[in-house]
Amino acid sequence: MDSLSRYAVVSCHVERPLDDRVWAAFERLLSSRPGGFDVTPFLRPPAEGEDEKLWLERARHAAALAPLGHHTHWGGIEQARPKGVDPSALVREQADWLRANELMPRYFCGGGWYVDEALAETLAQHGYVDCTATTFQQSYLAADAPRLQLDGPRRLLLGSGATLLELPATHSLGMLGRGLARLRGPVHVHFHDWELAEPRRALAIPVLLRMLRVLRKPLDIDELAERAADAPEAAFAGATIAS
Repeated sequence: MDSLSRYAVVSCHVERPLDDRVWAAFERLLSSRPGGFDVTPFLRPPAEGEDEKLWLERARHAAALAPLGHHTHWGGIEQARPKGVDPSALVREQADWLRANELMPRYFCGGGWYVDEALAETLAQHGYVDCTATTFQQSYLAADAPRLQLDGPRRLLLGSGATLLELPATHSLGMLGRGLARLRGPVHVHFHDWELAEPRRALAIPVLLRMLRVLRKPLDIDELAERAADAPEAAFAGATIAS
């Protein structure tokens, strides 16, 4: 796993794919590959009442530019974490809908960094690589909120006997900006599409990624998954912070 320490990947949680202004900014970034990074688009599937035809058009375009990810919000744009719904059932429904429309995302990230073991089992059943874990604790989440914290890529051993490859996020944009001089191990930077609609953040993203390129060699997420295929094993119950 030490061989991963020289590399970095970048992903974007595309939460507003039907917002024309946000999508245009994201599409420009995806095409420009700042710093040589292929930005993995984790797309939130359309909620009830949203334009499925336009969503599919944009998702197919994104999939032609970079490996595609699936990002679930359990309540549309605003409600990221589950509230009054079965998390696994919604992910199964979305995954089946994506496949029925000939989209085959290989990667997943739960909204609000939510994951529990039942959801992890569903992800394994659908052949996903999960990116919901982080190497850090989110300050806005309660101490007992279901989430997953790991110090690097792991193969999670689930109760059913299935294995789920986990590629944790290591830095938000702010964390990257504050910590460029102190990077340790492989880097997985994440940001949100709506950040591109904020002028200061939109300017900062390509600058930070070009600076990151000086310190880490860019990988796309497919290459990271391949290199992490022999990551250490960890039992889910021992790795999760709360369930």
